[in-house]
Amino acid sequence: MTIGGFKLKAKFLHGGLAISFVLSGIAHYTHMNTIVQFVLSAITILFAAGFLGKATESVAHYAGDRLGGFLNATFGNAAELIIAIFLIKDGLFDILKASLTGAIIGNLLLVLGLSILLGGLKFKEQKFNKTLASHNASLMVLAIVALFIPAVFVKDLTPKETSSMSMIVAGILIVAYLLWLLFSMVTHKNELADEVVQHGEPAWSKRTSIIFLVLATAMVGFTSEWLVGTLEEITHRFGLSELFVGAFLIAIIGNAAEHSAAVMMAMKNKMGAAVEIAVGSSLQIALFVAPVLIIISFFFGNTMDIVFTTYELAAIAVAVLITKSISQDGSTSWYEGVLLLVVYVILGIVFYLV
Repeated sequence: MTIGGFKLKAKFLHGGLAISFVLSGIAHYTHMNTIVQFVLSAITILFAAGFLGKATESVAHYAGDRLGGFLNATFGNAAELIIAIFLIKDGLFDILKASLTGAIIGNLLLVLGLSILLGGLKFKEQKFNKTLASHNASLMVLAIVALFIPAVFVKDLTPKETSSMSMIVAGILIVAYLLWLLFSMVTHKNELADEVVQHGEPAWSKRTSIIFLVLATAMVGFTSEWLVGTLEEITHRFGLSELFVGAFLIAIIGNAAEHSAAVMMAMKNKMGAAVEIAVGSSLQIALFVAPVLIIISFFFGNTMDIVFTTYELAAIAVAVLITKSISQDGSTSWYEGVLLLVVYVILGIVFYLV
């Protein structure tokens, strides 16, 4: 029964992805109604995310939960990175910064919140490595500091000095993130590892899983370009602010990969992997993806600064504060998931009204 159910779900996922991808391509290249293009592109990204999440779960079976979680965060963030590059190309820096903000708070509050809630409804208490939780908390604080300081001092800098500062800070953050990978994956990997809990057989072989990871990411790349092409008209037609579109609409779509994989891991009592996906993804965006985008924008001839708005900084700070408070003891229960989701809904309402 379980095997048949899995095959049915797999067929639905593969079929839905193939059909939606073809329809999305047709809508884009035949210049259909903008809303139709947006909806089809969003649906395709969601299917691709589910496909990617399943592939990541399979990879995690071979590589371990931490590496599997890291791979999911990396490939999941590929959606945000690809969308972001097209936003840079179009000079939509405000939407880009909002989408980065939304990706960070979405992973910390929505993805982790859903994982803790649904996992907690199945298991009374779920534990993960307390030492890793402590290091993650410190890195989240570093992310806040790195974004807060430029925003405070920018008023006393010229545009040229702001660009130089942004490039330098971006370089420092990239080095800090690479050193974190060295620390967590090499020199202290045993201290930060969770107890291995295997549940059943992987969906695919190691090679097939990796191929599917790459394939899903490539499909997200094409669809992301089509999605970004509709944003300006969607924003104006529905009277939405760029802050809301970037921080919630794009972020929810872009975070779909993390949603599917993290929730699946949590419901199999692999909370360490779920935390690695959600928190690790946010850290990767703040300490690596955002800095890389600043450097990429430099080569496009128009450097994006690292200065975020007060609203964006406040949202990230609040998300980091409550996530740090909930996760630092290395255990979770379903009500803590509710707390994270409540904060996310409050931020969503405020961002919509701004």
